[in-house]
Amino acid sequence: MQQAPLPSLAGLVRLVWTSTPEQAGQMASRDAREFILPSGEMHLVIRLSGPPIRIFEKPGDVAGQNLGYAVVGGARAAFYAKEVPAASQAIGVQLLPGAAQALLGMPADELAGRHIRLEDLWGHSAAWMREQLLATASPAKRMCLIQTLLLARLRPASAPAHPAITRALVQLRAGAGVREAVAQSGYSHRHFIRQFSQAVGLPPKLYGRVQRFQQALDLMQRSGTAQVPRLPDVALDAGYSDQPHFNREFRQFSGLTPEQYLRAPVVSPNHVPVPAPFARQTQVNFVQDLIRTRR
Repeated sequence: MQQAPLPSLAGLVRLVWTSTPEQAGQMASRDAREFILPSGEMHLVIRLSGPPIRIFEKPGDVAGQNLGYAVVGGARAAFYAKEVPAASQAIGVQLLPGAAQALLGMPADELAGRHIRLEDLWGHSAAWMREQLLATASPAKRMCLIQTLLLARLRPASAPAHPAITRALVQLRAGAGVREAVAQSGYSHRHFIRQFSQAVGLPPKLYGRVQRFQQALDLMQRSGTAQVPRLPDVALDAGYSDQPHFNREFRQFSGLTPEQYLRAPVVSPNHVPVPAPFARQTQVNFVQDLIRTRR
């Protein structure tokens, strides 16, 4: 369940989401690991039931990292694995450029590629926020409450990303080069790179590559199950120079070849679940291992 943010948060939050009891019931019969592919944006997640949030950064990582019940994930250009316990419920927000400074008091590039416990940033307020959300039974009311709590965290004179950065984001998502974005920003090249990285978390060239990868994922999912998309067409439409270029970048960002991604049990473009019993096998940590095991 997801919805657009309140107007007062529209420049800082892309969307608000929560898992529902129905979704939790669907997970009740299995534990899983879920593989999260990079989107280039930040997120804040609070788990409301089940064990603490645990992620796995590298293949072969058996223990993972315990992040508690509330976490901020910085913008990143690499995939990671997350443990999804049976019947767990959570709520979260997907953050836009500028939100790190406005809500967390730090530039986004200090959080890039990292997961940080929310309590390390907000202290006891993080646990208090979770308690307030737990006391709210309705999913719709929870989504309203988390936004109210975020509004209370806004720093004085907080504002979304500078218009020049916002314009550059649109240009880069459309396939424009960094030079073009710099030229239209009015900044020097060095100043633009610094301002962009502090607002977004990634430098502009890397952000543009992640967005091209995201466009490829969208094209691969758009055909649905009725028709398997032709990968050369996906590569061309997403803006890759050729098929080998597409294959290299896809594997770099996802750990998979495009063919493996199409065969994986993908639920949504950025989430690839790995169901039990494979998730509990310490030697099967990443999706390509699962695919090889299932052949």
